[in-house]
Amino acid sequence: MNGKVTTTRTKLERGRSALGPALELVHTGRAPTRAVLTSELGVTRATAGAVAAELEALGLIRVDSSPGSAAGSQGRPSHRLAVRESGPVAVAAQVHADGFRAALVGLGGRLVATAPGCVTVTADPAQVIGEVVDDCARLLRDSGLRCVGAGLAVPSAVAEPEGTALNPLHIAWPAGAPVREIFATCVREAGIAGPAFTGNDVNLAALAEHRHGAGRGAQHLLCVATGHRGVGGALVLDGRLHSGSSGLALEVGHLTVNPEGRPCHCGGRGCLDVETDPLAFLTAAGRAPGPEESLLKQSGDLLRNEYNDVAVRTAAEELIDRLGLGLAGLVNILNPDRIILGGLHRALLDADPERLRAVVADRSLWGRSGSVPILPCTLDHNSLVGAAELAWQPVLDDPLGALA
Repeated sequence: MNGKVTTTRTKLERGRSALGPALELVHTGRAPTRAVLTSELGVTRATAGAVAAELEALGLIRVDSSPGSAAGSQGRPSHRLAVRESGPVAVAAQVHADGFRAALVGLGGRLVATAPGCVTVTADPAQVIGEVVDDCARLLRDSGLRCVGAGLAVPSAVAEPEGTALNPLHIAWPAGAPVREIFATCVREAGIAGPAFTGNDVNLAALAEHRHGAGRGAQHLLCVATGHRGVGGALVLDGRLHSGSSGLALEVGHLTVNPEGRPCHCGGRGCLDVETDPLAFLTAAGRAPGPEESLLKQSGDLLRNEYNDVAVRTAAEELIDRLGLGLAGLVNILNPDRIILGGLHRALLDADPERLRAVVADRSLWGRSGSVPILPCTLDHNSLVGAAELAWQPVLDDPLGALA
């Protein structure tokens, strides 16, 4: 009798230990059916069915036990698995040089609701973060959905373990601002349930793209992106962000690509940060930035709508060459199996993909033989989705424990 009880308990524990991996497979779209889930987990059909049923009972996924058969297919179709649209959400927020945005994000990286905030970021991080959390709380109240936690993306390296914004160069916050502590306090005071997390915006964009976008399937993913100002980079290795010993890895914006170029905020000269960002493009094209729209939107619109203008095309080629030089150096150091580009860099890739790929191939050691794929980011608001991923991670690690 004791042996049977032990066996039953062991099976139950194995099933529960599979809940997190199973949820992550559905969350990332890698297990669209119960048959695939069974194969990916390496368990029996009965165990996979029990795990899926438990996740459904927790309100996280939806199991379709009677899917239609595809034309010409044989046999009984497998149960289809999908995230539950009315399930819990994570609160996500992003602060950038031209404002902030709040969002609710469900499993699968699905944006449930968004709310753009102000267009002016003041020098007081507590005021700005308080305002964006107020917007988050308003979205959450209006939705009536359960919250698992909150994540914040900021345009700065975030030092670990203290969670301070080390170098917010393009917003007027003081260096060392305790953004994680401020965010956690605001989240708690707003009555938002769950833990609070903070990270660098490009790191979080890379995480989101790796799980739900252009980086899916990559083992060594390099992401380089322009925000509203400046340039950031991130590296995802086997599904996890590589943030270095103290959270400061991949500050690619301060690679020198033009030794005689513009002075950089870091004290150097000719860095990617000031040679390939939206302001650099507008300046090179001879266009004065306007006050009515973000620099990112102005530069993107100019590139898409006036690329045939000689000055615009010349400016784009100049930035592409400098971006390619920086990417080639990163390829030589990091040997990624995929590169994804966001912000203005994505638009530059779209404008002349062959030129950018040729520059990278010509200047990287393995470029001609290895031909690293260079792709555009595909997710809207990927930094917001990545911020939500931080809040979802405890649930992915232990669904029962996190939701209890």
